[in-house]
Amino acid sequence: MRLALDGLGVHRGRYALAVEDLTSGRSAAYGSSAETFTSASIIKVNILATLLLQTQDRGGRLSSAQRQSATDMIRVSDNDAAQKLWVEIGRRPGLDAANARLGLSPAHAGQTGPWGLTRTTARDQISLLKAVFTPDSPLNAASRSYLRDLMSTVTDEQNWGVGAAGAPGEPPVLKNGWLPDGTPQLWVVNSVGIVERAGHTLLVVVLTDGQPTRETGVALIERAAAAAVEALVRTP
Repeated sequence: MRLALDGLGVHRGRYALAVEDLTSGRSAAYGSSAETFTSASIIKVNILATLLLQTQDRGGRLSSAQRQSATDMIRVSDNDAAQKLWVEIGRRPGLDAANARLGLSPAHAGQTGPWGLTRTTARDQISLLKAVFTPDSPLNAASRSYLRDLMSTVTDEQNWGVGAAGAPGEPPVLKNGWLPDGTPQLWVVNSVGIVERAGHTLLVVVLTDGQPTRETGVALIERAAAAAVEALVRTP
């Protein structure tokens, strides 16, 4: 896989990639899977996973208002909806408590600032995707199915990113995030999700920063994800 990604040529900024093939059990990474990046809107999957876990613990169900906020937060990446649910889960303490059970490292612990500026790693995002998409998870089947349904119905404007690594015609199951990275005219662009390719089911994470434009980041993610997945499924 490294040869395939090295062959992408020169790119701006940083990126880290992690892929786990649930069919073969193989995994691969490019860049440092432990290096931190700004989460941007991919944190919204983590927020919803936390809410669902807390709701399970209470033996309850999401309210109609919570379900509407969850829909808006994942499908159209609505920030106001994310803020409402961020408050409901107990902000960082609630997130960190859930992440300890979901298999994530305490990458968020002790940070200050808005939810979108939390830090994450490719390794932790793979752990989160495992909790969302595999039975080995504290999330029950109903919670996992709910998360998957929302991630598979993102709006057309958000249908980019790691979905480019899937087989042609496969619907996207993903969440993307982007924002200015604090440096004038540079961007954070991230994408996480699950794809089907050549009979394999793969979890895919690409995190970037220092991108000249959002579009440059999207193009890098799509090229890197497609090359990595193709190389991994073709490995004997």
